Amino acid sequence: MRVLIAGASSALGIASAAALESAGHDVIAVGSDAGRLDAVPARSREVCDLTDATQVQALATRVGPLDGLLHLVGGWRGGGGLAGQSDDDWRWLETRIIGTLRNTTRAFLPALAASPVARIAIVSTTGLAKPTAGNANYLAAKAGAEAWLEAVGQALRDTGGTVHIERVMALVSAVDREANPDRDFSRHTDVEQLATRFVALWP
Repeated sequence: MRVLIAGASSALGIASAAALESAGHDVIAVGSDAGRLDAVPARSREVCDLTDATQVQALATRVGPLDGLLHLVGGWRGGGGLAGQSDDDWRWLETRIIGTLRNTTRAFLPALAASPVARIAIVSTTGLAKPTAGNANYLAAKAGAEAWLEAVGQALRDTGGTVHIERVMALVSAVDREANPDRDFSRHTDVEQLATRFVALWP
C-alpha cells in the first residue's frame, strides 16, 4: 500500500512511518521542514506547505496513486477561559487542523477513490465529549475536522474506502517519558500504540 503521512515529522508521524514501513507499506512523508523530514523512516519525502492548496494540488500530481492518508497535522492553543479564545489562536488552529485537512483530502480524493482499500485517518480529542471554555477554539476546530472527514467518508461510500477518527486525550512518546520521568502519563496514548492502530487499518 502507498500511504501518505501529512505532518510526518511529529513524534506520531515518525512512529507511524516506521510501523508502516516495517509492515511492508510504501510511505510518503510530507512536512514543511526538510531537516526534520530527514528523521522520518520513509521511502520518499516531500516538502510542502499543507496550508497552501496550490502546493498540495501539485503534490498530489507528483505522488500519483495512493491507498492511504494519515493526516497528523495539528497543534494546541488554549486557556484563559472563553475570553482567552483569541482570534489569532482561532486562525492558527483553523488553518492547521481544518485547513490542511481540507486541502489534502480534496487534492488526494481522486487517487484515494481509485483504491478499493483507501483509508483516511485523523487524530482528534476526547475533550469533545465534555467541552470547556478554555479549550473552545481548539475543540471547535477538532469538531470541524471530524465533520469534514465524515463528509469525505460519504464521498468515498461507493469505492470501498473508509475514514477513521482516533480520539485521544493526549499523546506521549519515549522522548517525553525520558524528559519527564516523574510525570504521570497514564491517561496519554503512546505514539507507538497509535501507530500500530494505523497499520491495522489495512488487513
